[in-house]
Order: sequence, then structure tokens, then C-alpha cells
Amino acid sequence: MKVLILMGSESDKEFAEGMVPEFKEYGVEAEMLVASAHKVPEKVYEIVKANNEMEDLVYITVAGRSNGLSGVTAANSVHPVIACPPFKDKDDFMVNINSTLVMPSDTPVMTVLDRQNAIMAVLRIFALKNPELKAKIADRIKSIKAKFN
Repeated sequence: MKVLILMGSESDKEFAEGMVPEFKEYGVEAEMLVASAHKVPEKVYEIVKANNEMEDLVYITVAGRSNGLSGVTAANSVHPVIACPPFKDKDDFMVNINSTLVMPSDTPVMTVLDRQNAIMAVLRIFALKNPELKAKIADRIKSIKAKFN
């Protein structure tokens, strides 16, 4: 099980770095790479092409402004792509969310705004084929519910 966190620029690292420790806590390998779909589309394509043979892989794309990264990744990958656009304020959110939500047909990008929810979505995808991970997620859900009793 591996999650590949693709970032559109170095400025996205701070947002994405917070994901890695949680994936490792659940036994999921996490790798971060910077590859702009606008500036080095050939790099994005080569990364996706090289990983299309992997069994258990999910991409999280972290890109703002004009989010070509998510679309280019999804258009060339056989694996799920979850876009988790970073944003600093309401104006930044409006720009980032629109460029992430509007994708051409046959370019399936799932958009998850909250970083923690993106992490949990990836883990639940992997849990479909991994009973041990599924049990860990069930335990987490129980512990969250117990806080409300």
C-alpha cells in the first residue's frame, strides 16, 4: 500500500508534510514529489506511467491556482486520484476549488477539502482489501464515538 502525494510546487510541501506521519502510523508508505503539470508535464506523465503497474496505490494531488496536476494525473493513471487543494484564505479557496472541481469527462478526480479527510479516504480505499487496516479504522471510529458518550 502506497500513497503518492504529488505537489504542484515546493510551496505546497508544508501542507502535504502533515499527511506523511499519519499514513506511516497505519502502515502505509507515503512519498511526496513535486511535479508541476504546467511547468514539467512530462515529469508528471513519467511518474504516473512508472506507477501504473503498482497494485495498491492512491494519489493525493496538492495543487492550487490552476489545478492541472490533478487532471493530468487522473487522465493517465489507473489508480484513484484525490485532490486536496491547499488554501490560505477565502479568496484563495475560491480560486483553488473551482480549478479542482471542474475536470473533463473521463478524468475522475475526487476532491476532498480537509487534509484529514483526504488521509482517511485513502486509508478506507486500502482497507477494502486489507482486513488489518479495516480493523484499525473501525477502532478509530469507535474511539471517536466514545468521546461523545
